Amino acid sequence: MLTTKIIKYYIKLLGIDPLKATNTFKGLPAFISDYRKLKKQSRNSNNLFQFADFTPCLDDKFVESGILEKHYFHQDLLIARRININKPGKHVDVGSRIDGFVAHVASYREIEVLDIRPLERKIPNIKFVQVDFAKEIEQELKNYTDSISCLHAIEHFGLGRYGDIIDYNGYLKGLNNLYEILKPGGKFYFSVPMGKQRIEFNAHRVFSLKYLLSLFEGKFRIDQFSYINDDDILFENIKLTDENIENNFKCNYGCAILELTKN
Repeated sequence: MLTTKIIKYYIKLLGIDPLKATNTFKGLPAFISDYRKLKKQSRNSNNLFQFADFTPCLDDKFVESGILEKHYFHQDLLIARRININKPGKHVDVGSRIDGFVAHVASYREIEVLDIRPLERKIPNIKFVQVDFAKEIEQELKNYTDSISCLHAIEHFGLGRYGDIIDYNGYLKGLNNLYEILKPGGKFYFSVPMGKQRIEFNAHRVFSLKYLLSLFEGKFRIDQFSYINDDDILFENIKLTDENIENNFKCNYGCAILELTKN
């Protein structure tokens, strides 16, 4: 049975945003009225600015101040802050958002970015290397850095969304490569969707917290655990209990954020 959420998702997949369309029609009368007022005012100001093509922005007045992308806003600021506090010798990122987390870090230090997708433009403080993490990494990248991040990225590995090869265990290969790159005693900043374990093809995987923690056993020490719940509220440095691990902090599609140290 198709839920309202799924119906809205498929409509947006076709390039139609129902909320934006509704707000556009709602904003049309104000647009016409405001244009007439401004046109009248221009005649009383010697037409210093000539009117060019219409570029309507009819829905902006109905949205919040600043659009906070689900999960990314909180996790990007949190981990950028933690890196600034911990001050590693070198920091490497794998697959995180360039216009979010990477930009935050690049504002105060150098960061090296590894990603399967190309990045053509040159950006100050960002060194980019195109790497396919579905394959075994080069020997020169092993024990390469004392600090690494992979935020909201590993859940995509092997699903083909970003041009990567289809691989059911792609996330395991990605995690192994991240482990190999990091030096012993180095910091690993990591996040993935958290909830009932599943694949929503070909968008992402969602990890149960219990399974996620099992992937790090014997390899990493957990220094801090934070999470974002289904209402997009950040809970920072939270104690892990058996109950919360079993019920994923009551999240259906939350975000687990971990700061770890390699054994």
